[in-house]
Amino acid sequence: MKRQAYQPILITDASRSQDDQLTSRQRRYVVMMGIRVLCIIVGAILVGANAPLLWLWLPLCGLGMVLIPWLAVLLANDRPPKDEHRLANRFHPRQQDDTPPMSLTAEERPHKVIDAEP
Repeated sequence: MKRQAYQPILITDASRSQDDQLTSRQRRYVVMMGIRVLCIIVGAILVGANAPLLWLWLPLCGLGMVLIPWLAVLLANDRPPKDEHRLANRFHPRQQDDTPPMSLTAEERPHKVIDAEP
């Protein structure tokens, strides 16, 4: 029976930690809410200045004020997809070796040589 070679487990294959995921979701939420605030401010300025094409810009700002909070909450509560569900893995699947990493057998382990004194 031929023994399979030792396959190391790469740390780059590990998923991101929960703290990193939470931080990135919080950052994304704050950025999206900042965009919403900008939509509100721009809408108020456009109404106050009686800007040209107000009929076009005001609904766009209103759409941003309504859709962005909804999307921000959805994205903030979402976790990253599992590896088997990622779209990138469907185009470039990773080569997965289902065999567990092997340890050295007793014969392959380095032996300590004890010198026998006569």
